[in-house]
Amino acid sequence: MIELVGILLVVQGGGGLINRLAGAEHPSWFVQLHLLPPHLHVIASVVLLGAGVAVLFANQARKRRRG
Repeated sequence: MIELVGILLVVQGGGGLINRLAGAEHPSWFVQLHLLPPHLHVIASVVLLGAGVAVLFANQARKRRRG
């Protein structure tokens, strides 16, 4: 379950970041682009991407410790 959360965060963050950096103006399915004002889109996308990567790495480290 935690892996799913990490993957969703990475997809939302990475996709939103690519969407904003590519200059796409059409409607997207990235949540932060619908909820936040435009000047926060890139920052929120980077934060989501970083959080997703952190969750995935933490989950992997937890699995390794358990054996």
